[in-house]
Amino acid sequence: MQSSARPHIVVLMGVSGSGKSTVAGMLVSTLGWDLLEGDDLHPPANIAKMHAGHALTDEDRKPWLEAIARWMSEEVRAGRSAIVTCSALKRSYRDVLRASMIGHPDAVLTFVHLTGSREDLQRRLTARMDHFMPPGLLDSQLQTLEAPAPDEHIVSIEIGPPPGEVAAATLAAIRSHS
Repeated sequence: MQSSARPHIVVLMGVSGSGKSTVAGMLVSTLGWDLLEGDDLHPPANIAKMHAGHALTDEDRKPWLEAIARWMSEEVRAGRSAIVTCSALKRSYRDVLRASMIGHPDAVLTFVHLTGSREDLQRRLTARMDHFMPPGLLDSQLQTLEAPAPDEHIVSIEIGPPPGEVAAATLAAIRSHS
């Protein structure tokens, strides 16, 4: 169920443990939009590297980001709105995703940065089961993270409240950008 005539892509960004997948699931059930878990497009070598406790490099991330951007472009070309989860830690990474909208002037792209304290993030990562990203890589992600600049017009949402409240705040931000 698409809610608007204009396709809208929402990128839920943030470091591992920020709740991207949880919030995305809540949004998809409310909006009926397509969902891409960005982690699903990581090549096996990236997953193995992270699982072994090694941070990804820009070179590791490039084909992954390009695959996400292709998916976003295909969704927009088909007239569908979608939610994408992707860490999008650096501006250059976000720029790759932004480029997917070239040629789609009617499409809307909204980045929502889910952000929280290192302590909250570490607690969430430690409690999480069955994920290839070990808690020990949190510091490397926080070091890599380039805070969104004002000219990027990225909505930041604090992850401290319960997930339902974070999802509601995210939904309000999405609707204000439609």
